[in-house]
Amino acid sequence: MRPYRSLLLLCALSIPGLPHAAEKQTFSSETARFKLQSVADNLEHPWSLAFLPGGSMLVTERTGRLRVIRNGKLLPQAVPGLPSLVVSGQGGLFDVVLHPDFEENRILFLSYAHGSSEGMTTRVARASLENGQLKDVDIVFEALPRSGASRHFGGRMAFDTSGYLYISVGDRGDMDRAQDTTDDAGGVHRITVDGEPAPGNPGLNDPNINNTLFTWGNRNIQGMALHPITGDIWTHEHGPRGGDEINILEAGTNYGWPEITYGIDYSGLPISLKTEKEGMAQPLHYWDPSIAPSGMAFYTGSDFPEWQGSLFVGALKLRKLVRLDVTNRRINAEEDLLTNLGERIRDVRNGPNGSLWLLTDSPRGKVYQAVPVQ
Repeated sequence: MRPYRSLLLLCALSIPGLPHAAEKQTFSSETARFKLQSVADNLEHPWSLAFLPGGSMLVTERTGRLRVIRNGKLLPQAVPGLPSLVVSGQGGLFDVVLHPDFEENRILFLSYAHGSSEGMTTRVARASLENGQLKDVDIVFEALPRSGASRHFGGRMAFDTSGYLYISVGDRGDMDRAQDTTDDAGGVHRITVDGEPAPGNPGLNDPNINNTLFTWGNRNIQGMALHPITGDIWTHEHGPRGGDEINILEAGTNYGWPEITYGIDYSGLPISLKTEKEGMAQPLHYWDPSIAPSGMAFYTGSDFPEWQGSLFVGALKLRKLVRLDVTNRRINAEEDLLTNLGERIRDVRNGPNGSLWLLTDSPRGKVYQAVPVQ
């Protein structure tokens, strides 16, 4: 069945005379009104946000720093102890996710770009956060082979309900790698917290598939979220010129890149003449033209009961927040928010206290909390 692509364009409403101060604007969706409260600013290309027990937050900066927000203020010093990483092109420090039992074991996971004489790649490290610093840093995943490209690292992560960690790796700018199941690029990997291939991975019984691979045919996934009811892992990925996709991950599924795509090359030439092919999954939803999606969260909070169950996606290229009305495994409608904010939305997070949080991607990036307006 073809993806549902209806679009409800809703522009942000601002208080007259204060068009450039986000905190002074009132924004409207089809069902709710809200303001953005700036919690932290002057972050260098913030990439990911994680909520700690007790109310503090961790924020990654792509330029290679892990920061802490405590009592509503950004601490001046970065968290020491990060693994060695490289900041080049799209590469740097990416995602931070907490172990499902973080409150007891203080373990977290970081994804990042790593460089060596053999090139660059996507790595994941496990570490303990103790007394404001990282300790016992251990590399639990490394995508191979490396390459000289500085783009399409992927780097989004999420835990499923069984406690397995999903890691996206982009095609590294070499599209054909996404169809090679003996290559770690262009797919999603599923591992245990100790870095072993997760039970049930398709490659455990097939020597032609790398044993951590869960899916392949993925161009560059930068959004990943656990569905709060079904337990499915949803993702979105960047298309080329058009063809950004939303998919639900299924073990051993080929999502088609570059054999099938709803986009074209940046040059304007076709990449493939096919949008469908036997044995390759259709996207649940796609965008054409591209919005350059990044960050992804299902809203389950209480601040905005009208948004319960909605899927939120940030957009870099088109500088907006997208709200998708979702029923089970179907997208019913789409709504554009924050179109007048003028910010690249890098990450979207469902907060622990019923709130929705955003990161903006710029040299002076911000952490915003959406606050309801009566």
